[in-house]
Amino acid sequence: MVVGATHRRVDTVGLCGGNARRSLSGAFKGRTWNSQVLATSRSNSVSTGATVVVSLIGLLHVYILVLEMFLWDKPAGLRAFGQTQAAATASKVLAANQGLYNGFLAAGLFWGAALGPAGRSIQIFFLVCVLVAGVYGAATASRKILFVQAVPAAIGLALVFLS
Repeated sequence: MVVGATHRRVDTVGLCGGNARRSLSGAFKGRTWNSQVLATSRSNSVSTGATVVVSLIGLLHVYILVLEMFLWDKPAGLRAFGQTQAAATASKVLAANQGLYNGFLAAGLFWGAALGPAGRSIQIFFLVCVLVAGVYGAATASRKILFVQAVPAAIGLALVFLS
């Protein structure tokens, strides 16, 4: 077996006469196949990374949903959003509505991630929604939203486009 492998290697280099052309052709086919396998492997890794990031962004939006819908006027919600008890009580219904929208973003992200490569356009749509919401929130409410919401969405978009 080792001798055959050595013989083919010698053929590939072109030292064995008429068999060299046939063996050389096979060697290039093998290299193309190996390159394709490596490219597919890298693509699968990026695709898996994109799915993981999209899912994590979905989980982040479930967390935001819980904070806004259920914990807005509780100590965890007051700390997370820097609210006073009076302001939180006055805006509780609005925050719950906002939390519901974050839940829809999470659902869309999970849907796209669950479909894998077939859900690429869904992932892109919902990541763009998150990105726009994050930029708008950073401009109107708190710069922190840019880093919590928009930057992860931009990273997720980059990974989805690379996959």
